[in-house]
Amino acid sequence: MTTMNTRYKITRHDQQGNPTLSLEECQSFFAKLSDFEYHDSFGASQDGVHMKIKGHFFMWQVEDVQVPFRFYEGELYVAVSHPAVLDKTKEVARSLEANYIEG
Repeated sequence: MTTMNTRYKITRHDQQGNPTLSLEECQSFFAKLSDFEYHDSFGASQDGVHMKIKGHFFMWQVEDVQVPFRFYEGELYVAVSHPAVLDKTKEVARSLEANYIEG
């Protein structure tokens, strides 16, 4: 069972070990999936404090929770807090011919 907030990255590397996923590739990939939406920021609120992070987020919803897949420096990051999120992470990685790695 996956524990709360285990972070995974979806990544693919060239022979020199550099990440090879591009923002354009990810935008094209996720645009074809009806269950994802692109956002250029992600907001979260807790105890009356609201935080907004700018970036490239591909949002997926499970039950009543929005799950951000964040593109950053050639990789996608996702915090897994539900078994369905891990399943979706594996599915995305397979489709992008990439690996998913905890950490």
